[in-house]
Amino acid sequence: MAARTKLWVCLLVALVLAQTAASLLMSRGATLTIASDLIQGTLLLVATAAFLPNTSRSRCSTLQIRLFWILMSVGMLFWLAYQGMWNYFEVFKRQDVPSPFLGDIVLFLHLVPMIAALAVLPHLREDERDERIRMLDFALLFIWWVFIYVYAVIPWQTVQVDEAVYNTNLNFAYLTEKLVLLIALSILAYTARGGWRQLYGQLLGASALYASSSYVANWAIGHKLYYSGSIYDIPLTISIAWMAATPLLALRLDLSDSKPSQPVLGIWITRLSMLALFSLLWAAMHSELDAALPPSVKSFRITVSLFTMVVMGIVVFWRQRLLRAELSLLLERSNSSFDDLKALQEKLIQSEKLASLGQLVGGAAHEINNPLTTMLGYSDLLSASNLPPEEQLQARQIGEQVRRTTTLVASLLTFARQAPARLAAVDINSVLQTAVRLLAPQLEAQGSSIRLELAPKLPPVLADSNQILHVCMHLAGQIGAHLNSETNSTLLVRTHSQGNVVLVDFSCYGPSSLDPSSQLPASLSLLNSEGGNKASTLSLSACCRIVEEHGGRLLQSSTPGNPAYRMELRVATNSAGRSSLAPPNRAAARSSS
Repeated sequence: MAARTKLWVCLLVALVLAQTAASLLMSRGATLTIASDLIQGTLLLVATAAFLPNTSRSRCSTLQIRLFWILMSVGMLFWLAYQGMWNYFEVFKRQDVPSPFLGDIVLFLHLVPMIAALAVLPHLREDERDERIRMLDFALLFIWWVFIYVYAVIPWQTVQVDEAVYNTNLNFAYLTEKLVLLIALSILAYTARGGWRQLYGQLLGASALYASSSYVANWAIGHKLYYSGSIYDIPLTISIAWMAATPLLALRLDLSDSKPSQPVLGIWITRLSMLALFSLLWAAMHSELDAALPPSVKSFRITVSLFTMVVMGIVVFWRQRLLRAELSLLLERSNSSFDDLKALQEKLIQSEKLASLGQLVGGAAHEINNPLTTMLGYSDLLSASNLPPEEQLQARQIGEQVRRTTTLVASLLTFARQAPARLAAVDINSVLQTAVRLLAPQLEAQGSSIRLELAPKLPPVLADSNQILHVCMHLAGQIGAHLNSETNSTLLVRTHSQGNVVLVDFSCYGPSSLDPSSQLPASLSLLNSEGGNKASTLSLSACCRIVEEHGGRLLQSSTPGNPAYRMELRVATNSAGRSSLAPPNRAAARSSS
């Protein structure tokens, strides 16, 4: 236990012992009254000071928990203010507290913030919408408690003074309020778990002791046995000290573990707020039909009931308006989610079509290979026969076209093959040549061309050839989509190395450019598969993910109208004369600049 907590506990124990000694050893009189009032005032001051530190943001993991401690502290401040009023009369003015006493409303209302604090349900996780609706429910309940006091107690204090009826109604209303607090604490202590269950249990014990000691004190007052500082104040003092020790105990409890929201509790709070609104009509009718009530009291109660109905009606209207806005927002989100689901379904169908098309291409490619093999064999035979030179030249041309077609079919098979990533030493120039062969017919149809500038003796990279082929095809296709057939734009693919990294640049240039390599913009931004600089499209994000898994990086030109990409791949290293593939350093690839 911390030294500060020990100090607070010792102070509370000392005050309880002082009250016990004063009640048992001192005789009835002004000295006992002053000593008892000062001890209880100091005890409430210490209790309030113990609650206030828990309201700081550093000790509250959620807004609900902070609101809980703020409301509990407000309740303790009300209690302290009432004790200050009591001490003003008995300690400073040396006279009895008047009866009826206007300050009794402060004593009655000090439990209302505590009930509201429990209704916050700090041990549950709730979204923003539930919190706002709940706050309006709290406002309805708070207005209703104020109405109960004004309706039952105030008429016999101001309209037609009657001390006996005033005390009876005040004690009954205050007892009802304490019973509501105890029932709420019992439910929460039963439903909560962990540190919150212990906290609610401590509050329940302190509140139960306070309610029972207050009831006994009221009984003693009715039998002319109670006086300030009597033995009836000992359990009351213990209950205050127990209440003050609760926030000190909370410092040692884990209150960050919250359960999921329980809609049943929220529904019951809403039902109680609606029931409170309908009770106003019953209160007005009861006052009108009660023939024993004085006319002035009857008029006062009916007026108060109607005024409270107007105030609570405004809160209910505000609540329904908020619910209507939330319902409209929920409907918009539902429509948006439905549209997104339809778009995702269309993309899934298209993906399945592409997968089926890939399987079909793979099967067709195998079937095409058979006649191509036959054609290649016959063309070789014709080239080696005694045909005239012109016919032999035609046979050789047929063989070249068949070989070109065979290479294209093999590339299609490689591109359509579905296989897990297998990292190996790969010649990136060969992968780019395959990608160019696949894209050449498409670009020729657009009136564009491809230019390869491949660095000789480029070191192999650690990669999966099939996956890197996918990336190269996509990046080259992105550049090809921006080529202009009227100006005969050219897709430029360049490779070079920097240290242990191989760079592959994809850009475009026109016939007016003398230096094609200058077409790659100087400013390139790093793309990520996730995070702040995430790729703009799903396919480009997939390319980023593949490159990142290979320990490399993908960069994009930030110049509008001039698309360009740079792919960086790590070189496969050699050790001890044997080929040793270095695993990709993914963390370095993502953090290096």
